[in-house]
Amino acid sequence: MPAPSRQNLRRLQFINALFAHVTNHDLYFADQIKGAITFSLTELEAQTALHPEFAAKYDTEFNAAAALLLAKLFTHLPKRGFFHWDAALTSTASTPLFARAELMTGLKHLARYREATLLVTNLRPALIPPTRRATPRRQRDYEEALAFIRDLAAARTSRSTNLQLLFL
Repeated sequence: MPAPSRQNLRRLQFINALFAHVTNHDLYFADQIKGAITFSLTELEAQTALHPEFAAKYDTEFNAAAALLLAKLFTHLPKRGFFHWDAALTSTASTPLFARAELMTGLKHLARYREATLLVTNLRPALIPPTRRATPRRQRDYEEALAFIRDLAAARTSRSTNLQLLFL
């Protein structure tokens, strides 16, 4: 059996971390979930094999499918809150003003839960586009956005809440 590629291992670890409450950190179960997600993206995976430049699109679609699956899972767990914010949803979504508004909406939604997960996706591609250079200014903006989100979540979450903050 050939060794798994770096991307497959990254996706497996991602699924294992994202669905830890389901898999109990068992890589076999995480691989089953990853297989279900990749099965739903079979056509795009075939296109990626023919055109390696589609790899970024495949990663984006894989992350979106995993986030959608996680959101569906959390709807069946009434005691756990879940909110997903996609920073690349619009061209201005990752700017501090709009990010704060979106995140405050999510944190207000999560306030009633003792266990909650806040999933932030596409922050890095929104601030450091893959087609452009990662300049020091873009890198600084990304680091500041990460710190801003962490600080906002810490300030707007009660001490009794166990909030998991995930960045993809």
